[in-house]
Amino acid sequence: MLFQLPNLLTSEALTDLRHRLAAAQFIDGKLTAGWHAKSVKANEQLAAQDTIGTQVKTTVREALWQHPLFQAAVRPRVIHSLLVSRYSVGMSYGRHVDNAQMQGHRTDVSLTVFLSEPSEYDGGELVIESADREQGYKLDAGSAIIYPATTLHRVDPVTRGDRLVVVGWVQSWVRDASQREILFDLDTAQRSLFARDGKTAEFDLIAKSQANLLRRWTE
Repeated sequence: MLFQLPNLLTSEALTDLRHRLAAAQFIDGKLTAGWHAKSVKANEQLAAQDTIGTQVKTTVREALWQHPLFQAAVRPRVIHSLLVSRYSVGMSYGRHVDNAQMQGHRTDVSLTVFLSEPSEYDGGELVIESADREQGYKLDAGSAIIYPATTLHRVDPVTRGDRLVVVGWVQSWVRDASQREILFDLDTAQRSLFARDGKTAEFDLIAKSQANLLRRWTE
């Protein structure tokens, strides 16, 4: 399930993060790439111990935990391995799939939070492959895209300016993507029924089914 979170970060939070990162020191991004991705990864990122990066990642993580769509669609158990990445002119990240495990956690879902406005750089689209096409994404600053960690994807070369993003991964309470989608559909239907008719017999049946599926599928 792929979806966008417009304005995940408030304008105040975004301004604060960009101000902090303007003075930050970045290192070679290959240091965190898997052995097969090192050959196609050309970007920079904040060191894991950087205090500015810690503050940035805390802000992003808290915004995700508080977002109702993210909670309903992803059912996050752990939001982990957040990285602040920068792509300057000539930098890119070639076609790859994300590691299945990072920092002791499974990677079910990937996310990218855009910190640069699209007008501030050329190129740099996040391109995600599906069975029949490729789709490029270049979202407004403060917005995020959430997508399956199982997909092949890339970041096209930047030809002007700097592309600044936070990337991260999620281990979900529900491992199977199709099961998460069923639960999301039931949650959407449940909320729609309640908004229209209140707590009806039909609402209770959907609530019962959703709860029992969660008991069956949660790990």
